[in-house]
Amino acid sequence: MHNPHDPKVLPMRAGVSPSCIALPNQVDGSILDFLAERLPAVSRADWQARMEAGDVVDEHAQRVLPARQMVPGLRLYYYRTLENEAPVPFEAQVLFRDEHLLVADKPHFLPVVPAGRYLQQSLLVRLKRAFDLPDLSPIHRIDRETAGLVLFSTQRATRGLYQGMFRDRAIDKTYEAVAPWRAHLAFPREHASRLEESAQFFRMHEVAGAPNSFTRMEVLEQAGDWARYRLMPVSGKRHQLRVHMAALGLPLVGDTLYPEVNDAPEGDFSRPLQLLARSLAFRDPLTGAQRGFESQRSLNPLP
Repeated sequence: MHNPHDPKVLPMRAGVSPSCIALPNQVDGSILDFLAERLPAVSRADWQARMEAGDVVDEHAQRVLPARQMVPGLRLYYYRTLENEAPVPFEAQVLFRDEHLLVADKPHFLPVVPAGRYLQQSLLVRLKRAFDLPDLSPIHRIDRETAGLVLFSTQRATRGLYQGMFRDRAIDKTYEAVAPWRAHLAFPREHASRLEESAQFFRMHEVAGAPNSFTRMEVLEQAGDWARYRLMPVSGKRHQLRVHMAALGLPLVGDTLYPEVNDAPEGDFSRPLQLLARSLAFRDPLTGAQRGFESQRSLNPLP
């Protein structure tokens, strides 16, 4: 039986592994018709050209030509491409690599995985291309705007063990952030709330209900109206640290989403979010060894 999680039908190309889509059970017409309708970001003419070039194949590694008719449930594999992708002029550093793990120290503005207008300009694709690691996969993620540590699995066989650390909250994560100082707020403190996706799908917000997100907070230094904070997320909700700090009236310096959307123009790298994934510490579930990693990056001095 075909294993959709282990496709051998197209090799990694320029750091990009093939994307997959399954045909529906109720089918009619050609596969070209389906792709042009389901994935309209690629024009019909471009889909036809890709098929003729051999860049669309089925789960049996057979080329899919434009005239081929639909087959219920058939999986297709193809390469995602982007034209005129804007460069992100910052590089990540690899702090550690063995046969199971890779730890990268990511700059601001570089997304961890391909999404939207980012493909080659993503940390995952850059690392796959640089080290020829087709099975490389992030075990966790941080925002494109956030700098600091990202942990990757280099092979499928042991990936589940390391993913389990995050699921079971068996890993210590610390962040640093620069935000306003409010003398009436006591630190250290823990912030707990229920986070859900807002009407603006790209933002999270706090709602009534049982808490599902928890962050421990400390002050590292304070000068005038500003402070540097240590943030220790217990849970791992999307944008958790940014939302929790904004909810306290402490929006992070450079935050373009919270408390209000204020996107920087395309190509403007002048206002990096002052949030850094500083450290990761855990007991290796494979070897039992205690591991700890620390970012070599730093945030701006207090304003």
